[in-house]
Amino acid sequence: MPDHVTRPLLDGTELLQLYPTPTGPTQALRGVDVRIRTGTLTAITGPSGSGKSTLLAILALRERPAGGTLRHRGSPVATLTRRQLQRLRRHHIGYIAQRPAHGLFPQLSARRQVEQTAWLRGMPIDPVAVLGDVDLAGRVDALPAALSGGEQQRLAVAVACVGPPDLVIADEPTAELDDATADLVLARLRGCAEQGAAVVLATHDARAVAVADVVLHLRHGVLSAEQHATAARTAAIDRFGRVQLPEQALALFPDGRALIEVHADHVRLTSTDRPATSGRAADE
Repeated sequence: MPDHVTRPLLDGTELLQLYPTPTGPTQALRGVDVRIRTGTLTAITGPSGSGKSTLLAILALRERPAGGTLRHRGSPVATLTRRQLQRLRRHHIGYIAQRPAHGLFPQLSARRQVEQTAWLRGMPIDPVAVLGDVDLAGRVDALPAALSGGEQQRLAVAVACVGPPDLVIADEPTAELDDATADLVLARLRGCAEQGAAVVLATHDARAVAVADVVLHLRHGVLSAEQHATAARTAAIDRFGRVQLPEQALALFPDGRALIEVHADHVRLTSTDRPATSGRAADE
């Protein structure tokens, strides 16, 4: 979606996150720059361990970054108190956990789950219509334990999208879902974005990537590329000039070194075992 019809909701600069391990702190994120805009659906992709869930937790204001700056509507998140963060999460952020039951109240029916969230957000809604959007109109009185895994996922999505809130965060929302159920989930998330919410999801699923406006590729805790629906994939360059090559290009540089030629309008990287004019090059 073009930038001129959206507004930045979250701006992250040089985001760093550390987690303790028996051998010392490990870096889950290593200086990630990210901008999340209203009215867009952003998919974060990358192999397991690339930092997707960590970035989601920071964007959802569930974790504070160990370094860097995160701004919400232009204001630094670091200046917010715990109570202010809690209020933002409760009233303005919908969160869909990787295991949907973790985000549902086990003692509440599907109808009451929706009504509770609508009350917190101050949104007058018809709970049956909300559940009907995800094909659960016939299960309004069921408790989460009585629902199948796919039904729980659809309920979690319906609850998170009530309003919709300013921001909807989803961790692998279509994992292990059949095509029909995945289509319902993605249609609801896509609908939230079209209503003006910023929707962000971590995914390995090509079906989810296909409906995204922006795709962020993470690798080893670094943003390696960013791709917009109407533009070619671009590599991310941090403020130190570092760039991650696409994985398919790495075989061109078996010794991990490259000859660099800077021209007026492009940079050429060439394997050190070939002359610069050999053709075995990756232009950036």
